[in-house]
Amino acid sequence: MIPVSLPVAYVPLVDAAPLIIAQDMGFAAAEGISLDLISAPSWSSVRDMLAFGRVDAAHLLSPMPVAMGLGLGGVTTELVAPYVLSANGNVIGVGRTLEARLREAGYGFDFTDAAAAAAALAAVLKQDGNAPVTFGAPFPFSMHVELLRYWFDSTPLRECQIDIRVVPPPMMAQALADGDVDAFCVGEPWGSVAVEQGTGALMLPGKAIWEFAPEKVLAVRRAWAETEPHLLSRLMQALWRAGRWLSQPDSRTTAAEILSRPEWLGIPPELIDRALSGRFTISTRAEQREVEGFLNFHDGAANFPWRSQAKWIADRIALANGLDRAEAQRIAGGIFRADLYREHMAGGDVDLPGASEKLEGSIRHGTAVASHKGGLILQPDRFFDGRIFDPIPDEC
Repeated sequence: MIPVSLPVAYVPLVDAAPLIIAQDMGFAAAEGISLDLISAPSWSSVRDMLAFGRVDAAHLLSPMPVAMGLGLGGVTTELVAPYVLSANGNVIGVGRTLEARLREAGYGFDFTDAAAAAAALAAVLKQDGNAPVTFGAPFPFSMHVELLRYWFDSTPLRECQIDIRVVPPPMMAQALADGDVDAFCVGEPWGSVAVEQGTGALMLPGKAIWEFAPEKVLAVRRAWAETEPHLLSRLMQALWRAGRWLSQPDSRTTAAEILSRPEWLGIPPELIDRALSGRFTISTRAEQREVEGFLNFHDGAANFPWRSQAKWIADRIALANGLDRAEAQRIAGGIFRADLYREHMAGGDVDLPGASEKLEGSIRHGTAVASHKGGLILQPDRFFDGRIFDPIPDEC
C-alpha cells in the first residue's frame, strides 16, 4: 500500500525531533503515512504555510494557535492543537558584556535558581543606571516571551527597562554577536550554538521558571481535523511512538546523529545531545551544568493538551494585550483539544488522564492521578515563585 503523504512544516530545532524521528525511523510508515517535512526559517513562515493550506500540520509554538484564536497576529484561520509535541527545552542566556558584569558582581551561573538569577541581573542593570536591555525571542506569541514576562513580573526585573525583540532561532547567536540583542530566550540547539561561537553564556533553562511548560504543539486547521480524522489519528499515533522512543536514554546517541544531518538541523550531534541529555556547557569557560528533564517528549502525559495550560497561556496574552481574561480563557479551552487527543489516542498503550484540566503549578513531586489504565504519574509543574494558576471552569 502506498503511504499517504502529509506535508508538515517545522523550524529546525531539537524539539522538532518527534516529527523527524517519526519519518526517519519508520513510525509514520507503520501508520500508512509519509511525512513531507518542510523546514521553515521563522515561525511566521510556519504559521502562514499552515493557515493558507500549504501544509496539513505544523510544529508550532504553543501560544500561537491561542493568540490566533484571540484575534491577534493578523491571521484568522482557526487552528487547533490536539497534541503537545514537547514540554520545556528553552534556555535563557546573556551576551559577553552582561556575562562579564554578572561575574564581576559574584554571580555564579548556577543554572537552577530563577529568583537569584533575576536579582543578580537586575542589580547589574541598576548599576548601569537602568539602561535599556534587549532580549531576543523567536516570536511575539511564544512560550519564550511568556516565560520571560512571567520571570520579569515576579522579580526585581520588573523595575528594569527591558525590551523583547523578535529574532528567528537560527539567527540568535549572530544577533547576539552583532549587538542587536543583549540577552535571549531560545530553543536548543541555538543557545548552545551561541556558547560554542563565544558570543554568550547560559543563565537558566526555561524549566527553572515553569517546570512543565508546553513548548511546541502539533497544530492543524480546525477544518482539516474535522474532515481528515483518520489521517490526524495516524499522525498522532506515529508521533506518540516517536516520542516514546526519544524518551529512552539508549536512543539519544542515534537521535542526535539523525537530527544533525544536513537535511534536518545541520548542527554537530554533540550540540544536539546537550538538549537530549540535559548536560550543558554553559560558557566559554567550559562550565558544566545538568538539568534533569530539560526536554520532555513523552513522560508524565507530556503529549496531553491540557485545557488549563491553554488557559494559562491565554490569560497571560490577555493581560499583556488588554483583553478580557475570562473570555480569553474560554476561547483557549477550545483550542487545546483534549477531546481529540482522547478520541485518537484511545486504546493501545496510551494512558489517558481522567481530567482535562488541572491546577497549573500545584504538582511539587511526581503524583499518581486517575487515568484509564491506572498507571499515570504526572511530573512536577511548579512555577518558580510558587504561584498556582486556577483556570476558569468551562461552561456546562
